[in-house]
Amino acid sequence: MRHRQRRRRGPGGPSQITARLTIPFVGEISGTWEPADAERSAAWELYLELVTRVSVEELSPDEGFLREALSSLYTFFGTTRDILRRYGPDIAPPLAPGHVSFAVLAVTVLNRVLRPLLASWHPRLAAYESQRPEGRDPVAWEREWEHEDALRRAISEVRSSLMSLARTLQEVAGVSDLIDLPAPRGPENTPTAANRGTPPRRLSGVLTPPTRPAEVALAA
Repeated sequence: MRHRQRRRRGPGGPSQITARLTIPFVGEISGTWEPADAERSAAWELYLELVTRVSVEELSPDEGFLREALSSLYTFFGTTRDILRRYGPDIAPPLAPGHVSFAVLAVTVLNRVLRPLLASWHPRLAAYESQRPEGRDPVAWEREWEHEDALRRAISEVRSSLMSLARTLQEVAGVSDLIDLPAPRGPENTPTAANRGTPPRRLSGVLTPPTRPAEVALAA
């Protein structure tokens, strides 16, 4: 059987949206975004970075490794700056009051959301990690830290901002939802008369952290 080839298309998406971005402990910024093609392409790249990292995946109290979460956020910081450099002035046009652009949202996330978290918590966690006895499991050691709960809450606040950014980028890029993906079917969840029509479970393992911890320092 011959399959019909899908026609390729250029950057799509709406000509105008209302963008909103949550800033931890500050509030919300919003504005009208009328994206140019370069901004739609940049939005797709940054959206892809967000959905393939630990950045937007919720970290339950009894799981995850805080060092890997911080390292993932740090590398996302660098990737965002690379995208801004690569696309240049086309994604940072002069704006009328009440309007935003890709650059406005991206730089706001870097300077108001990620930088405060990394500047505050990376050195504190690194200092505690340096005291780990030889042979002691790093995850167990991390969970004994008196500030672990506070750091988890701070990371959760940042994730809320990154999630609102991801949804805005998804809309501008005109692409499908790559965050709330359905779980693949297996023998244990094959449809039966009893469970047919039940929504599939979310694929919780789709976003993975770096393979090993990295010592990072916040770029100036």
